[in-house]
Amino acid sequence: MVAAIIVTYNPEEDRFTSLLNAIVPQVDHVIVVDNGSTVPVKTWIDAVGDRNIIWHPLDSNKGIATAHNEGIRRAHNLGAKYVIIFDHDSGPAPDLVATLIAALQQKEAEGFKVAAVGPCYSDPRRNNPPPFLYMSGLRMKRRAYDPAQPIVPVIYLITSGSLIPMATLDEVGGMRDALFIDYVDLEWGLRANAKGYQSFGVFAGKMQHNLGDETATVFGYKFALHSPLRHYYMFRNNIWLWRQSFVPLQWKLIDALRFPIRFVSYAVFSKPHGKHIAMMLRGMLDGMRDKLGKYNP
Repeated sequence: MVAAIIVTYNPEEDRFTSLLNAIVPQVDHVIVVDNGSTVPVKTWIDAVGDRNIIWHPLDSNKGIATAHNEGIRRAHNLGAKYVIIFDHDSGPAPDLVATLIAALQQKEAEGFKVAAVGPCYSDPRRNNPPPFLYMSGLRMKRRAYDPAQPIVPVIYLITSGSLIPMATLDEVGGMRDALFIDYVDLEWGLRANAKGYQSFGVFAGKMQHNLGDETATVFGYKFALHSPLRHYYMFRNNIWLWRQSFVPLQWKLIDALRFPIRFVSYAVFSKPHGKHIAMMLRGMLDGMRDKLGKYNP
């Protein structure tokens, strides 16, 4: 049994209902965990009219990690063998679930303990490169498509589109609630790796997915921008991850080299500059103090 978990927070109606219509035929149950939206998500679900959609509203925004865990708990109670997780603005291909299950079962047959398998996603707003990352020396590199290797090992997968065996979640544990949002997928992937599990990217699995709140173009290159609050969580959780013993030293060194570039880029190209810089600095301080959870001004 496969259960899809969709976390919503003030989604756009068209994108959300498109996701529902795309994923309902591919799974046994769809669990919608709403993080305190002010838009009529339940009305849109009712309009789709499928009895296998389970509505699970939270009374306020509890963060993406807690919402994922609520969905996983409901899926576990339903007896799901796999969960596949989506953000509310993702667009899975019609055969995504079947493609990912086939890839996962292949890797298990080869003797791997599989953490998760995930799709090759694209952002329709830009021509983003292949998303599958690996570490090489002190560099992070992307795996180009090779017909001889259609399923590739990766450091981690973004949560949206990831298919995870329930048995893996039982051993590794769920998402870390205290991170709230950002680096939730990376933390879980590194924690799974430390327990002997491997995540895989599947080139044949296709999904559209928006990265960032908006995009900026600098010297012809498009990159994601975020709100000041998101930058707080990103830099806080980044610093906190550096201090965790299960995180590989190689990843810490690579990330430390990239960290100043990210800070300067967001400081220069995100407006208002002062607010973004202040929130990044506040996040770094809170990360050093282990002050996690929802941002409290």
